[in-house]
Amino acid sequence: MAEYLTFKKSNCRNCYKCIRHCPVKSIRFSGNQAHIVSDECVLCGRCYVVCPQNAKEIADGTEYVRVLLGAERPVIASLAPSFAAYFEGCGIGAMTEALTRLGFTGVEETAVGATLVKREYEKQIAAHERDVIISSCCHSANLLVRKYYPELAQYLSPVLSPMLAHAKDIRRRIPDARVVFIGPCIAKKDEAENAGVDAVMTFEELAGMLHAAGIKPQRRMDRCEESRARLFPTVGGILRTMQGKPDAYAYLTVDGMDNCKAMLEDLQAGNIHDCFIEMSACTGSCIGGPVMEKYHSAPVRHFRDVNSFAGKEDFAVQPFESGELAAHFPYIGLSRTQPGEREIAEALRKMGKTSPADELNCGSCGYNTCREKAIAVCQGKADVSMCLPYLMDKTERFSNNILANSPIGVLVLNEEYEVQQINRAAMRMLRIASELDVMGDQVVRIMNPMPFIDVMENGKEVKELREYYAEYRKYIELTVVHDKTTHILIAILRDVTETEKQRQQQEQMEKQTVEIADKVVEKQMRIVQEIASLLGETTAETKIALTKLKNSIVREEKDE
Repeated sequence: MAEYLTFKKSNCRNCYKCIRHCPVKSIRFSGNQAHIVSDECVLCGRCYVVCPQNAKEIADGTEYVRVLLGAERPVIASLAPSFAAYFEGCGIGAMTEALTRLGFTGVEETAVGATLVKREYEKQIAAHERDVIISSCCHSANLLVRKYYPELAQYLSPVLSPMLAHAKDIRRRIPDARVVFIGPCIAKKDEAENAGVDAVMTFEELAGMLHAAGIKPQRRMDRCEESRARLFPTVGGILRTMQGKPDAYAYLTVDGMDNCKAMLEDLQAGNIHDCFIEMSACTGSCIGGPVMEKYHSAPVRHFRDVNSFAGKEDFAVQPFESGELAAHFPYIGLSRTQPGEREIAEALRKMGKTSPADELNCGSCGYNTCREKAIAVCQGKADVSMCLPYLMDKTERFSNNILANSPIGVLVLNEEYEVQQINRAAMRMLRIASELDVMGDQVVRIMNPMPFIDVMENGKEVKELREYYAEYRKYIELTVVHDKTTHILIAILRDVTETEKQRQQQEQMEKQTVEIADKVVEKQMRIVQEIASLLGETTAETKIALTKLKNSIVREEKDE
């Protein structure tokens, strides 16, 4: 199966919403990214609808359609009857004008093909050769049967879908025509592959082409009576178009994948007989298709629009020869291997599920039960870490181990200054025998509350605040952080008593050293002063003697 649905890795946020909503769990996770398992996918589009990050993309057929429109061969649009819901207020005439301006040679309603199909259903019901007949219009529903309930494929009505029947009718009338189907369905892109339809576009893609070309369909309705098959995209629409339904059958409508699966399981169990079942994968049938639900979800209004647009008579169609609209639905094999009990038990053990009591079956991973998740792990589709309770327990144990064995004290308060958590290091510092002794109590019982109040009410920063706590005979260094997101106060405590004692001893030693140095300096200064005094007296006496000697010499020279 080609990949008609893809994931944008940049947007996938590992939320598991797609797997929770996938009816067949055809999504695997690798590298924290979701990937569609194409072989298992039934193209219902639920993942596309529910993705909160818009990480799912539908394969776009716009460019190929532009190529077709630029070629010489005529291009005919087969417009699904649910267009009346998507393009509200626009009838087939208005849509024909808009599409012709885009370059389409002609525009027809797929409901013409639906008329041909419902007549085949009427023939099968009249013949009453089958115990149960399931409508085969919905390709997603057909894929569900062929992949997951292959033994029930015998109950699918062997008739082409309206899209393929209409394409066959168009080519009967215009042999060289190119046929482009336009509708609300992703699965039709797969059904059209090698089946007589050249291209498939969603209503969203068509709207994009019209917008790019500056074309806005006029809001103009043109109802006609010969258009009863326009009811096909509504719940029970197939049954409403059928005439003269014999009482030999019960006539049931099943829509939505969960209901379809429940019905098929009931049929599988042999509990359903003599029924014609109209089956649609989308809740609300085609007007609830993935493109409709994601962007134009208004089921009541859309039902009203389609219902009022339909007439009470059939389209005028030329019937085909017997067997020309026949379809075959062979089994599509799935290569999944079922793990053994030992493998499942080992996967459960890795998820922390060592007993039935551990299997919460909460569904947060996307699987209905822990056992289903374990099987997916064995099949390589899921990862152990996808289990939310497991991750929470692992994270809690990890953080608790860090807190419990940290030499740093940690105290957690709520914004009412009540103790919410305390680790062993903090209990030792504050001489608390059991955490239950203080849990829920005001912090004032064990510590000075002012630093917490300053942080909480005054926005002050308390970082490495060192105080002496006489009742504990300890110096404690305190840092307080206010986490406004979680509304808690986190206190980090360090016992710095020994450090403080060493600091004080160092200060005392430094003080004593300074005192000793002062005494030594003072004594030395006295000695220097005494020496200076002695030196001063000796110098004066020497100066007097030398002066006398000088004068004596001067006198002698004069006498000569």
